[in-house]
Amino acid sequence: METKKALPILFAIMFLVMVGFGIIIPVMPFYAQEIGASPTQLGLLMAVYSLMQLLFAPMWGRISDRIGRKPVIMIGILGLALSFFLMAISTQLWMLFAARIIGGVLSSANMPTVMAYVADITSEEDRSKGMGVIGAATGLGFIFGPAIGGVFSQTNLNIPFYVAGISSLFTFTLVMFVLKESLTIENRNSQLKKKASLLAAFNGPVSILFILQLFVSLSLSGLEATFAYFASEKADLGAAKLGYIFMIMGFASAIVQGGLVGRLTKRLGEGFVIQLGIIISAIGFVLILFINSFTTAALFLTIFGIGNGFIRPSVSSLLTKQSAAGHGSTTGLLSSFDSLGRIVGPPLGGWLFTIAIGGPYYFGIVLSIVALLLFQVYKVKGKVAVAN
Repeated sequence: METKKALPILFAIMFLVMVGFGIIIPVMPFYAQEIGASPTQLGLLMAVYSLMQLLFAPMWGRISDRIGRKPVIMIGILGLALSFFLMAISTQLWMLFAARIIGGVLSSANMPTVMAYVADITSEEDRSKGMGVIGAATGLGFIFGPAIGGVFSQTNLNIPFYVAGISSLFTFTLVMFVLKESLTIENRNSQLKKKASLLAAFNGPVSILFILQLFVSLSLSGLEATFAYFASEKADLGAAKLGYIFMIMGFASAIVQGGLVGRLTKRLGEGFVIQLGIIISAIGFVLILFINSFTTAALFLTIFGIGNGFIRPSVSSLLTKQSAAGHGSTTGLLSSFDSLGRIVGPPLGGWLFTIAIGGPYYFGIVLSIVALLLFQVYKVKGKVAVAN
């Protein structure tokens, strides 16, 4: 399938997947509370999904190397739809947990397989551009999804879950009838000749890139978990204004990933863009400590979001070029490191916040510096040509 035809379809698929996922975000705490969940149980309910993604994303990536990308993407989206419908009919807490576990196991197939699809259809020169398009779709889906969920939740709390399930079924139909398989028999054989084990994917200098992505995910999720409290304390910002701030940051990050990443990596290489992203993110963390109004909060958080938007597509692109394992195995393991960061980041950020209000952001600065140093080690070990 031609790249020019496939990328817009993949964009639409990931956008719809994330819209469906985002729809339930503002509703889940109230829905779980209505069923009888305590704050601790709600935290576990949110964490179990990421835990399943951590455990199963590499498996789906390896399976997609064997049987092709399209069937695995279809399994992931169908699993997402199933989990939404199960949540909609849940009347007891164990049913919600079962739905979240099923959703986490099956939907963990989506992101690594879509990224592997992009790696299949793009040249090395255009790889970052393709990864950036997927990142932009993901970001925009997270912006529109919660807004839609908030609208539908006004009549009944379980309606957003039905809406998310129907949206996922529509996306499944789109994949079935419009998306063509990217992994031809010849390419499949080529992927299978590569080492399929996790050790192969996490072997040599490229292992540093996985750790780097973990640090990025840790710092981002720590910020997301605590920023509402921080902004309320420092600038007296309420929920509505915080929603607008995250929306502005999301749009800026999506623009960077969808347009700027591809152009910069073509001219300067992934290595330069990764380092640029880490530096901008670190500057964003420093500036966030000085917010005192809606304007400064929106501006400084957007600077951080732009830096973050440079990193993930470029890391994904570089990994699929350098890893000894198949594209699916590589992107699956990368998704696991992302999930690990999302599991550990929020409670760690919350704990740091209780010690000092700026704790999560000082920690983010430190992680950014360590990530930058790690990339210098990768450059030396991998002997990658990076434009200065």
